[in-house]
Amino acid sequence: MSEPWLHIVGIGEDGMDGLSAEARKLVENAQVIVGGDRHHNLASNVTAERIAWPSPFDAMIEEIKGHKGKRVVVLVTGDPLWFSVGAKILKGIPREEIVFHPQLSAFQFGSCRMGWSLADVETLTVHGRAAEQVIPWFAPDVRMLLLTKDATSPGTVARLLTERGYGPSKLAVLAALGGPNEARFEGEAESWDQEVPDFHLLAVECIAGPDAQVLPRTGLPDDVFTHDGKITKRTARALALAKLVPVRDGVLWDIGCGCGSVAIEWMRAGREALAIGIEPQEKRRTMAEENAIALGAPKLRLIDGTAPEALSGLSEPDAVFIGGGISRVTIEVCLDALKPHGRLVAHAVTLESEAVLLEAYAEHGGGLQRISVETAEPVGPFKGWKPSMPVTQWAWIKKP
Repeated sequence: MSEPWLHIVGIGEDGMDGLSAEARKLVENAQVIVGGDRHHNLASNVTAERIAWPSPFDAMIEEIKGHKGKRVVVLVTGDPLWFSVGAKILKGIPREEIVFHPQLSAFQFGSCRMGWSLADVETLTVHGRAAEQVIPWFAPDVRMLLLTKDATSPGTVARLLTERGYGPSKLAVLAALGGPNEARFEGEAESWDQEVPDFHLLAVECIAGPDAQVLPRTGLPDDVFTHDGKITKRTARALALAKLVPVRDGVLWDIGCGCGSVAIEWMRAGREALAIGIEPQEKRRTMAEENAIALGAPKLRLIDGTAPEALSGLSEPDAVFIGGGISRVTIEVCLDALKPHGRLVAHAVTLESEAVLLEAYAEHGGGLQRISVETAEPVGPFKGWKPSMPVTQWAWIKKP
């Protein structure tokens, strides 16, 4: 087993003075220190060779590896493994070769400054990510602590809140936490106009206005999607998601993506989940992209193509949903591609596609259901039941 040679040290606004005795000694005795300009400035009295973060970051992994055999320290902000570079470094350097030295995280500082229990707060980041990713967490009385990109982030989040009826929400920018220049800027989303420093934590207390959009993570109403009528309806979609089982970092193939309803709900339901939508019609891909941004799933990846040809080379899926273009060939390709314990759910509304599912069920087993929904609709001055087209659903789990 390899011996540890790389030390990743969290450092705060109080610099070297805030480090433990062990971490301080490591930094003082380092031969090579890697970090951003801010980190180097916080440890300015150290004489080690200085290396700055490159772009793209992947180049840094090889740079760090090239110094193996020396006393190497990587400086990061706060907790190295909470939305920080520590997790990325672990993908390139074995865990046994690294020692982590955490400092108080921005989330810990922020919860204390706000007087919020950290266990009851959503901790999120928009640093290096589309701000729309926080939209699924908008709900009455929700509290969020957000790592931000720069000084523009509070204004962006304020706009997203206001557009969804959360204009009265309270925002607090907490800058330079724990340092001599710590500052706080407060306001409401609908009137936010503060100029703030680039480096800060954003605290948000969601307050719903009279027209606030209050949505579930999954089971979204059909009318929040832009669509052309070809959409997996709410009830069938909820049943499909229940069997697809969204998980953190999970990958979904959505074949016949349409307006993106299943793919978007998959990503809303699982943190850092990714959906890849296969859709041959440009108009529907455009709708799916617009829906993904509006509903908080901006990472949705859309592919112009049809299955099974468009599935070649895609990331191995945890789940597959087939809502269109059903064929035995596509089903077999998906069954082979799924990870162990992976799930496949397919929906059919035509007799021809239902026949394909019946054949797959007869050969592979799984579960078969027919979903029939009736909705109360006006009938003259009265109300009556209007049935939707029944959906045949086949669900299958890949055993290890």
